[in-house]
Amino acid sequence: MTLQEQLDVFSNLSSVVADMNYLAPMTERPRNYTFDPAPGVPRSNIENEVRAVAIHDARPVAGSVSLDANGFALVEHRSAVRDFFDDEEVRRVYYPEVERLVREATGADRVHIFDHTTRRRVPDVEAQADAPRQPVRRVHIDHTARSGPQRVRDLLPDEADELLKGRVQVVNLWRPIKGPLLDSPLAVCDATTISFDDLVPSDLVYPHRVGETYSVKFNPAHRWYYVPRMRTDEALLLKCCDTSVGVPARYTPHSAFTDPTAPADAPPRESIEVRTLVFHRS
Repeated sequence: MTLQEQLDVFSNLSSVVADMNYLAPMTERPRNYTFDPAPGVPRSNIENEVRAVAIHDARPVAGSVSLDANGFALVEHRSAVRDFFDDEEVRRVYYPEVERLVREATGADRVHIFDHTTRRRVPDVEAQADAPRQPVRRVHIDHTARSGPQRVRDLLPDEADELLKGRVQVVNLWRPIKGPLLDSPLAVCDATTISFDDLVPSDLVYPHRVGETYSVKFNPAHRWYYVPRMRTDEALLLKCCDTSVGVPARYTPHSAFTDPTAPADAPPRESIEVRTLVFHRS
């Protein structure tokens, strides 16, 4: 049985139907600010197109999918971190754990962790000035064919030319901080079901630089997965960018979504994602 046949069989076992916010047709380049821009300038010019999609249980296919074949992988990993909202402990304890895990998953020669983000969903967040980072409810990819290599130049300028001679990936590790996770789970799209025409380069504007991400247009071929009631000893590896043109999966769309099976009183999502540059000599 081929991998696609396995996916087809397993995908029929369990799924939910939920709304995803795709990029609506627009004439100007999509843009998001990470800060409050000048008066009169909107924080974002992106317009969403809401589409109901089937999102399948990833656990039955966990042994069949992989970063290179599908753009994501589900792994079991119990962390020694006691407080994921303590940045010092995360860097001291979690970063080495993530580096080892990503090395094992990718066979990389080197893994460079460049940042992490913790999120805690807050109801009515718009009314709160100092709210924590929120789940992103828009289909997107963190890096593009241009911005992935650019991060190497930005972060490792003295080594960039040499490092970019080999294969470079941007791989995130995402996990819930409290579980089982019911609220705002993360959905990932099988990267082999997207077309490059679905991806729209978009500006992510910081105070001192402009990054580039992909917004994503709807395509009925997209195949979505999530981990129902995800545990704290489970984590998702997510490939955001890959300079290799010889693998099926190079860019993986993802988004938080509202699980229609979650109880109304589900505890708000708390999660952490760590972003890594992954280097291969060839």
